[in-house]
Amino acid sequence: MTTTAAAKPTTPYALTTEVHDGIAVVTFDLPNESVNKLDATVAREFGEMLDQLERDESIRGAVLISGKADTFIAGADINEFLKFTSPTVAERMSREGQLMFDRLETLRVPVVAAIHGACLGGGLEIALACRYRIVTDHPKTVLALPEVQLGVIPGFGGTQRLPRLVGLRNALDMILTGKNTRAKKAWQMGLADELVHPAILRDVAVRRARELADGTRKRASRKSGGAAGALLEDNPAGRAIVFSQARKETLKKTKGHYPAPLAALRAVEYGYRFDRDRGLEEEARLFGEMAVTDVSKQLVFLFFATTSLKKDPGVDAPAPEPAPIDKIGILGAGFMGAGIASVAVQQGTVVRLKDAQHERVGKGLAAVREVVKERLTRKQITRQQFDDMLTLVGGTIDYSGFGNADLVIEAVFEDLAVKHAVLREVEQVVPDRTIFASNTSTIPITRIAQASARPENVIGMHFFSPVHKMPLLEVIVTPATSKETTVTTIAYGRKLGKTVIVVNDGPGFYANRILSPYINEAGKLLDQGAPIESIDRALANFGFPVGPITLVDEVGIDVAGKAGAIMAEAFGERMAPSASLQKVVEAGRTGRKGKKGFYQYDEKGKKGKVDESIYDLLPTGRQRSPMDDEEIVRRTVLAMVNEAARTLEDGIIRTPRDGDIGAVFGIGFPPFRGGPFRYMDSRGIESIVRDLEELNDRFPPRFQPAQILLDMARKKERFYPEGRIV
Repeated sequence: MTTTAAAKPTTPYALTTEVHDGIAVVTFDLPNESVNKLDATVAREFGEMLDQLERDESIRGAVLISGKADTFIAGADINEFLKFTSPTVAERMSREGQLMFDRLETLRVPVVAAIHGACLGGGLEIALACRYRIVTDHPKTVLALPEVQLGVIPGFGGTQRLPRLVGLRNALDMILTGKNTRAKKAWQMGLADELVHPAILRDVAVRRARELADGTRKRASRKSGGAAGALLEDNPAGRAIVFSQARKETLKKTKGHYPAPLAALRAVEYGYRFDRDRGLEEEARLFGEMAVTDVSKQLVFLFFATTSLKKDPGVDAPAPEPAPIDKIGILGAGFMGAGIASVAVQQGTVVRLKDAQHERVGKGLAAVREVVKERLTRKQITRQQFDDMLTLVGGTIDYSGFGNADLVIEAVFEDLAVKHAVLREVEQVVPDRTIFASNTSTIPITRIAQASARPENVIGMHFFSPVHKMPLLEVIVTPATSKETTVTTIAYGRKLGKTVIVVNDGPGFYANRILSPYINEAGKLLDQGAPIESIDRALANFGFPVGPITLVDEVGIDVAGKAGAIMAEAFGERMAPSASLQKVVEAGRTGRKGKKGFYQYDEKGKKGKVDESIYDLLPTGRQRSPMDDEEIVRRTVLAMVNEAARTLEDGIIRTPRDGDIGAVFGIGFPPFRGGPFRYMDSRGIESIVRDLEELNDRFPPRFQPAQILLDMARKKERFYPEGRIV
């Protein structure tokens, strides 16, 4: 007997039900989508499916399984967030979802969730309402409540069901961070009842549904935490300690910029203080409140922006198909070259790593091994996968093995003559089709391509350090770069797991160009006597992961000095570096890598306090003058966003979307502010221009407003017109 859940007759069904010997197998396979998502149409079908399971007395048990290859349910369709015109509207949606999942939980027949692939957000909340959960022992099977990453909280009962299932501390760890939990860990903490091979998932799930219906199987309670966990969580005083510690840790991490984690904590605590029904009411109320915050709107924007970027070929239509990249050569086995190799082998690419000396090649191969080993240590890959990845990379001091490379990435010393030399050499040994990509962060690609016999194959791939952790990749094109080269490079960058933006060639490209005036202004504040720690604290409080002075120490004072000189040469007095930074560069301090910079560092490179001796190098010496945080933020941030506007005006970036993504994912612009262009829209372009003009009167010509801003202020325009997401 086969029955199908009702749906609009003009559309395919998302849920189909097959009944065999009293067990209904409900398959969720959302038509025309790569993943299963929850939306209003699916909710209607889900309700009708529950009606069928409730009234059909021939059905004794049920299994909920996905028809997608590697996704159970990816959560709510984020388009639903655009319907939240008020807290009341969002709260109502949350309450409707809660009531439906309550129906699932109390259904006449037991329902088994058969989970393979990503089980996220509302998908996990559905699973929590099921009687029994089975997960596959597979790398793609992960469970999470990532709502805080969109500025909201779990709204379908997750804040109430999860703590009672896995314990308070385990639940708070998942809810407050939004991080993924792998299948084995989920089973160990009691989130899943069983761990099976993907090949037998359906059969085992059907069998368990039958056993639950017969009463021959009960859920085993495996709430992890031991005696210490019980002592803390099973009494009000212990729970008060857990909640207090969680609140302190959350405030420390968020600096108060992200309200959702604290709201989620309140919802969980409410359920313990009163009862689950009151907890659900509070969850819905807080979900409604969070869903319309500016923070949530900016985080939802970033979600839509990155999603649309993945579909962008990066060239004008018609876009050619990207060519496959199976083997790459990397010139330079240093920190960046080895980093690129480490992410390439993890995606199955054969890598040939070249440097001038065997010792450097050996160090590069060892660095690749360490990055991949970290994934093995964290049990993200198996020993066999680890070994297989390392067999893909080999080293050389000549060009042997480069003859069939699809792509060569140059990561040698930042010197144009050196880059020209390796480009000429490698073109003699690679096929005519091979793409040559430079990882330079400062030298225009057009100048590098001058040495090429095939400039249409030359492109920039600007990775950010450390490569295996930083998500952004700038693909830099010149007027001569072909469409085929561009789309192939973009596709390969995405294969490496990077968020890719296309940038037209120019000094500093995009990320470093907008970073330069920000760093310079921090240096000018030092010139005026502002304390180092005051500058860093003000920008960290604004939302950057670290302050600008710490950032200079991290990237290398010498590197920052060289980049600053190039930018000053290109843009003149507006980008002139500060006297303070020049003095520190001349003194030979290199920052963290040399364990001597603006801050003190121990033998392991851990940052300590400000190195007070550095003040002896600066124009105003050790005499420091306190400066208002607002002044620090205005000068540094407005210098950055003004330059971002100039890059759009100059055609360096194609859209505000690309500029916002590049700033957030490349240099740590605060995500809750959306990016430089979203920030300017939020502040109002007219307000931004007024502040820039006032600052430029004081510090000409550093704050001369970009012409595009002047024009937009006059016309009362926005970078994102009202109603437009990206």
